[in-house]
Amino acid sequence: MPFPVLFDQFPRLDVPISQDIVTIRAIRSDQGLAAFFTFHQDFEMPPHSHGLQWGPVIEGALTFTIDGTSKTYGPGETYLLGRGVVHAVRATAGTLAIDIFEEPDRYPLRP
Repeated sequence: MPFPVLFDQFPRLDVPISQDIVTIRAIRSDQGLAAFFTFHQDFEMPPHSHGLQWGPVIEGALTFTIDGTSKTYGPGETYLLGRGVVHAVRATAGTLAIDIFEEPDRYPLRP
């Protein structure tokens, strides 16, 4: 089940990933960024780090790899990545997930 149609009114994020692979809508405040991910294809993001990140998987699966150890999260499960934790992530096609970043400017909004 996709995110509700009202999410289509939220701005998209300006990320270097094709919209054929993932659609990302967002809500931003001065305190953080909420990003709503819809993965249309399998996707792997290489190791990276940033500020605190928390999120639930709505549908599908996300696999985070930290220090060579991988853990997969499915529907209803949440993950928490601490500040500066180097991690890679793999998403399967059809995955819906929400990421809450403590950094409001983690990704710019698309004009």
